[in-house]
Amino acid sequence: MAVLPEAEIIERLAGLPGWEYRDRAISKQFRFTTFMDGIRFINRIAQYAEATDHHPDITINYTRITFGCSTHSDGGVTEKDLRLAGEIERTFRAAG
Repeated sequence: MAVLPEAEIIERLAGLPGWEYRDRAISKQFRFTTFMDGIRFINRIAQYAEATDHHPDITINYTRITFGCSTHSDGGVTEKDLRLAGEIERTFRAAG
């Protein structure tokens, strides 16, 4: 899949509040009330990632979970990453 131009990535991130583009990846940190709330959220995202065969980088810092999306095999952000970020956002909003 083709790496997207930086201008397009930035434009499309306008529809994904809080997501940043840096170092050929997009990322966002989410906060949860408890450690286990964050882990349950990761498990929901893991199911989507496994089904689509596209997996984010995940950093766990107690109640803060950071997702990083980049298509490593292509060397940057592709359509797959923006779809994954969108799913992470939808799942987070649905969790309330």
